[in-house]
Amino acid sequence: MRIPGPEEIRALHEKHAPTAGAFASVHRHCEIVWSIAEQLLASPHLAHLDAELVRAGCLLHDIGVHRLYDDEGRLDHKNYIRHGLLGQELLESEGFPAVLCRFCSHHTGVGLTRQDVVRQNLPVPPADYLAETPEERLVMYADKFHSKSHPGRLLSPDEYASHVRRFGEDKVTAFQALRDEFGDPDLTRLKPEVEQPPVTS
Repeated sequence: MRIPGPEEIRALHEKHAPTAGAFASVHRHCEIVWSIAEQLLASPHLAHLDAELVRAGCLLHDIGVHRLYDDEGRLDHKNYIRHGLLGQELLESEGFPAVLCRFCSHHTGVGLTRQDVVRQNLPVPPADYLAETPEERLVMYADKFHSKSHPGRLLSPDEYASHVRRFGEDKVTAFQALRDEFGDPDLTRLKPEVEQPPVTS
């Protein structure tokens, strides 16, 4: 399987971003998620993971967010939960294989179950959207420490655990399992990168 590199993925973001601001927000977030995952991959116990695949997954996982912006750059927050499926559809339309498309549709929260979809009446087809491979789980995990709505700061593991508790103790347990599997990132090392303004051109 051919895995696209950073420049090809950047061009894909540029192609589908409706505005320069949308591109800057989404692509920058994806780059930060890759920085977090790359740091974690340096641990010897994760040497068996496919780093190229993880990089592509991080850089592509939120590409569907571009489809939630209107031409004026306003984001459709009400349907934000759909960004994963929209990203999967976008990558499928570009001819990417399922193993890459799944990074879009299987990274939300700490795993979205059919029960979650039904109970919360979410605007996506009832199904399990769970990260299954170690690469998928790492992309999902790294994504938890940075938010596009607060681009200048990082969320500590304990802060995310508190945040996810509102969705149930089972989500806290699932997040702890990810911490046990991958370890905690050293967010202080990433702070200078996060605090830099994004490049829009």
